[in-house]
Amino acid sequence: MNLLQAWRWFGPGDPVTLADVRQTGASGIVTALHQIPHGDVWPIDAIRTRQAEIKAAAPGASPLHWAVVESLTVSERIKTRSDDYRQHIEDYKQSLRNLAACGLQVVTYNFMPVNDWTRTNLNYPMSDGSKALYFNWFDLAVFDIHLLKRPNAADDYTPAIVAEAERRFAQYTTDECEHLADIVMFGIPGEARQTLAGMRTKLATYSDIDANALRSNLTDFLAEVAPVADELGIKLAIHPDDPPFPIFGLPRIMSQAADYEYMLTKVPNPSNGVCFCTGSLGANPANDLPAMARQIGEKIHFVHLRNVRKDEHGNFYEADHLDGDVDMYAVMREILAIQQRVAEPIPFRPDHGHQMLDDLHKTTNPGYSCIGRLRGLAELRGLELGITRAEGW
Repeated sequence: MNLLQAWRWFGPGDPVTLADVRQTGASGIVTALHQIPHGDVWPIDAIRTRQAEIKAAAPGASPLHWAVVESLTVSERIKTRSDDYRQHIEDYKQSLRNLAACGLQVVTYNFMPVNDWTRTNLNYPMSDGSKALYFNWFDLAVFDIHLLKRPNAADDYTPAIVAEAERRFAQYTTDECEHLADIVMFGIPGEARQTLAGMRTKLATYSDIDANALRSNLTDFLAEVAPVADELGIKLAIHPDDPPFPIFGLPRIMSQAADYEYMLTKVPNPSNGVCFCTGSLGANPANDLPAMARQIGEKIHFVHLRNVRKDEHGNFYEADHLDGDVDMYAVMREILAIQQRVAEPIPFRPDHGHQMLDDLHKTTNPGYSCIGRLRGLAELRGLELGITRAEGW
């Protein structure tokens, strides 16, 4: 059995239209109701409206369908177990019920505090003229120490990083500093942008929450929602931390193999599973991704395939899908071996892509331009075909 080829779409405002997606060869749409505030219930009518939009865009022989929810966001109140978090958990359960009533069965989420994902450059120049997403510790320290001005932030970096951040800050113009702050706080396309003041407020709510406390909050949340997902036939898929190491003094609890072993053992419900993101996990040099895929096995409910290339400082850029530090052949082979043991196609999507060719002259969502992802999907599709033919699957 083959994997389900999918494509992330951010809704009607996405520069990449559903008509564009039809031409990629993907059939599964990965999307969410980004207009609904985090913590609120997703109404059935809104879910069905989105499904109808997707279906209407591709009638006939090459239909599109909403295959994966990414993401049904877990609110900060749930992550910190503060204020009316219990009501937010009940509302999350209701959203799951509403999604199931509409036939949706794979729901992705993350448990990253404050920032959903973090980069320091959205237009990193590649040698071929395309542009990639990039994470640089020196610029992160510029933001953290000099722009965000987090108390004692310098203590979380090496002296070399602190010194280089100070040198860069002295050279950056006001516009360059504002641009860096906008990038670090960019967030998810289609959702409200964060501000420095808002980020400081959110960080303060984690002052007494370390990794053990956040891990406990995650497993307590799953202990409540996973039984509901079991009853509904929904597969929950937690996304790794991105990047997979502590930043801004915040704990990270989904970054390496031991994190997944703990979560899956602590909450062994059938619905509790993983979104296996090779880009996020690949940024941590301690991770052996093929081994992690074997370890997690059938608990992999959704797959993001992208590659990264790291340097000696731990900085990384998002490389071509088949050309980075991640052994994409070995990972794909493990995922396909798992696919042969499960009844339903595992959805995957080409995660991110370089801005290239005509897209260089267009406004695109960072990482989500069309042509770069199309190239990635084509490469991954060929890799899948080669492995399945060779293995006789």
